[in-house]
Parts: sequence; structure tokens; C-alpha cells
Amino acid sequence: MSDPAFRFIDLFAGIGGLRRGFDALGGDCVFTCEWDKWAQKTYAANYDDGLGHKIAGDIRDVDPADIPEHDLLLAGFPCQPFSIAGVSKKNAIGQPHGFRCESQGTLFFDTARIIAHHRPRVFLLENVKNLVNHDRGRTFEVIKGTLQEDLGYTLSWRVIDAKGFVPQHRERIFIVGFRDETDFAMDDLEVPDPRFGPRLNTILHPEDGTEGRDGHYTDAEGRVAGNYALSTHLWCYLQDYAAKHRARGNGFGFGLVGPDDVARTLSARYYKDGSEILVSRGDKNPRRLTPRECSRLMGFDEPGQAEFKIPVSDTQAYRQFGNAVVVPVAAAVARHMAPYLVPAPVPVG
Repeated sequence: MSDPAFRFIDLFAGIGGLRRGFDALGGDCVFTCEWDKWAQKTYAANYDDGLGHKIAGDIRDVDPADIPEHDLLLAGFPCQPFSIAGVSKKNAIGQPHGFRCESQGTLFFDTARIIAHHRPRVFLLENVKNLVNHDRGRTFEVIKGTLQEDLGYTLSWRVIDAKGFVPQHRERIFIVGFRDETDFAMDDLEVPDPRFGPRLNTILHPEDGTEGRDGHYTDAEGRVAGNYALSTHLWCYLQDYAAKHRARGNGFGFGLVGPDDVARTLSARYYKDGSEILVSRGDKNPRRLTPRECSRLMGFDEPGQAEFKIPVSDTQAYRQFGNAVVVPVAAAVARHMAPYLVPAPVPVG
């Protein structure tokens, strides 16, 4: 077996969205950390053939000395303390957010202590767009100060909207740091024009018999199972809720979409009522996306494919895909980093 092009670790791994882009470059994942047992199950089901190590749990319990040496560190550290929705929720119930959120907000510093110990050549961090503006920009200043001044890395970052890659409006920040001086720039990454991106018809079950049965998501004829349709009670509640907020001049409400549309951001709360992405069914009550459609929407499956293993309940699957990184975006960032990460072949002769 040939040596890997580089060695990397996967922190706050979720179901491996960031990892998939770097696997494709010939990298070898030598350490994985993910605290949620259901996400661990999905991760192991899809990467078991190349895992070769036990998945670590809570990063706060990890001794950096126990992590193998690596060239690249990947970390999608928890975004809820910094997201607009997360901040609004915590403000509403009087709980701290950002770095003051003790359960999740300080986990960035656990990433920093691992970077400080191992000094990898490069790291890639991912989070929500609001990280830049959280706490009037002070949160991002602390992050930059830690990585640049304290740890000595050269940073480049960019907010990327996934809707040029998949039919979903999903803005995330990607922060790349190099240990040594480099001319790498995230602004040089070519991103597809979102105006001409794919539409939902590329990820929806066609329901015309051209797609076979997919577990409990569809029946033998490929039609979406009836339990994904909203009950009349829930559909009436969502319509009344939206009407109430419209009357107040607010924009809160459900997102009803068809095959030619682009979806709102899939969230980890999608399992509750599916309100942000409801597929129109004409005169019938709309339906939620199936977990398979979520897998395609996030790029874990290609359109029309069903190869990504989903060994968990629908509730857990919705949470996992809602927390995940859009795979084609991660892959594009990985390819952009490749010339600086993968050594160029030595000319022969």
C-alpha cells in the first residue's frame, strides 16, 4: 500500500462532511472526534473500511498527546452558540451564547490547544456565517487573535453560499490557516454562480417509478411514504402561525417549495415540524423531505443515488444532516487547498 498524500484529523466530525472532500485527495484520516453517539454510528457505517481507529468522544477529555501526528486538522466546531437562530433562542430564555456558552461556545479553545500541541501544517475550520458578526465582531476577533497572534498561523477565510453547488441557501464560513507563509487565498476559489445552481428536482424522489424502493422512505413504486406528509392539524398550525407573524410585519413562517425552487437552510430542528422546507403536493398537505432527500440536498449522495448509509432513526438523521457540512462545498475547498497540501511529484530524470 502506498503512503498517503497527507495525514489529517477530523474534529467535531458529525457525519464526515468535511472529511469527504479530503478523502478524495488521497488523505488518510488518523483520528476522529465526535461526541454524539448517533452521529458516531452514521460516521462508522460510512467510513469503517478506512477508519482504522476508535472514534473519540468529548473533545474536552482528549489529551492532545494521544492524537497522532498529522498534516491537516479539520474542525467544524459547534455553531449553535454563534448562529442567528441559536443566539435568538438563548437570548429569549436568558442563556449565554458565544464564548459565554460553557457547554459549546468554548470548544473552539479545545481546537486551539490541539493546534498548539501538534502544529499541523494547515487547518480548516467551518462555522456559520454569523460567526463574523457575533457579539459585534468581538467573537471573530478573539478567534483571529488566537490563531494568528497566539499560534502564529496565516489565515484566509471566506463565507460561501452552497446554493451554487446544491439547491439550498446555506452560508458558512471556511477559515484556512497555514503554519508557514503562503500566497494561498480563499478569495481565489471559483464558486459556481448561485443564480444558475441546481434546483430541488435534482434531489427529490421522482415518484414516477424510475427510482426503486429506498428503505422506509419510499414504497415499491418509488413513491414517498405517506408518513412524511404533514397532518392536517400541523399544517393548519403552521399556516396560522405564519399569518399571525405576517400581520405583525415579521418574516417568520414555513418555506413551501416545488421542484424548480431552491430550499432554505436545512437546520438540525427539521425533525420537529419540517417547516423550513416543505415540499408542495398541490391540493394535498405538503410533506417533509425524506432523510435520503436531505442526504442529497447536503451532497452526501449524488442526485438519484442512495449510497450513503443512514443507520439511525429519521429524527437523528434530520439532526445529523441539519448539522452537517455541504459535501460539494467541502470538496471545492479541499481542491483549492490541494496544491498547498499535497506535495508536487518529484520530476524523474
